[in-house]
Amino acid sequence: MKAVYVAMMAAAGVLIGGQAQAQDAAALAKAKNCMACHAIDKKLVGPAYKDVAAKYKGDKAAVATLAAKIKAGGKGNWGEVPMPPNNVTEAEAKELATWVLAQK
Repeated sequence: MKAVYVAMMAAAGVLIGGQAQAQDAAALAKAKNCMACHAIDKKLVGPAYKDVAAKYKGDKAAVATLAAKIKAGGKGNWGEVPMPPNNVTEAEAKELATWVLAQK
């Protein structure tokens, strides 16, 4: 019984930790002004994050690809308006890319 309780508590900790990481990534997106051009569920200047996630669904290189685009900027993938480079670290770019790909 004690083993079941310990396993349940560990699982709850993982779930809570995942929620905290998602909140941290959302706060990072706001702090880095990503939300000035993007929204989760609708196109603003740039594509909706849920549309980006759908486009890259199943792509094993998606996190690395998006992290590079977040850091260096890009153009031509979603229309005429280019995305400028963002002042983020490699770790922040990866965190943001992972969060974007989790949007539905």
